Amino acid sequence: MSAAARFKEADVTRAVRGATKAGMMVGRIEIDPNGKIVILSESVAPPVDPNPWDDLLNGKA
Repeated sequence: MSAAARFKEADVTRAVRGATKAGMMVGRIEIDPNGKIVILSESVAPPVDPNPWDDLLNGKA
């Protein structure tokens, strides 16, 4: 007989929903044998040619 799962689907769903709501782009989810949920973000490269309006809108102009 196998051991009971140390996490539930609702736990993972709640963690992903929270990360997404915080603005994180979820790339991968890892769950260790103890039930620890780790959410890794998807790496996003900065734009090659930044928008010239960015400085003005961010108050740097």
